[in-house]
Amino acid sequence: MEEQMIYQLIPKIAGEIGPIGKDSVNQQQGFRYRGIDAIMNALSPLLTKYGVFIVPEVLEQTREDRVNAKGKTVIYSICKMRFTFFAPDGSGVRAVTVGEGMDLGDKATNKAMAIAFKYALFQVFCIPTKEMQDADAESLMTDPDEVISPVKARALYQMLTEMGVNIEALLIPYGVARVEDLTEGQHASIFGKIEKWRAKNGQK
Repeated sequence: MEEQMIYQLIPKIAGEIGPIGKDSVNQQQGFRYRGIDAIMNALSPLLTKYGVFIVPEVLEQTREDRVNAKGKTVIYSICKMRFTFFAPDGSGVRAVTVGEGMDLGDKATNKAMAIAFKYALFQVFCIPTKEMQDADAESLMTDPDEVISPVKARALYQMLTEMGVNIEALLIPYGVARVEDLTEGQHASIFGKIEKWRAKNGQK
């Protein structure tokens, strides 16, 4: 039986895309990240070259209104997305990811979908990266007194664990016992320390 084309094209695209640097900067929190624009700019020519296209579907969505420390209503949206990658012969493979976004206006769902798409591309094409945190460019939403989201807390915990950091000792100056209890301001402070350590040790 002839192998379906999609299983030939995805490895070819993965082999040609190469690493994507953290060229975007979160202006408020001061850390670098890989934005969806950089990923699409790198992938789009290869998708066109091999005739691969992607169809998104929202499988599940939850929305919640929360009030931050300043009394403003913040809209949280979590989207479970399915992306089908099609080849010219009609063959396809599916990837399901979850994205979380938050906004003061009407963009929470758009952000959640973009983040789900970003990580579907990362994972399907095995784009090299060490950090998996993102809601990344959330500048409007980062009230320094607001407790970080569960997704952000899990990402930070995973990163600190992989770095071999003594998390309990790290949290003492912030007066919290768990990563989940950090505020946005404290989260930004920890990221600043991580970025300084990486720069000192020649890491990206």
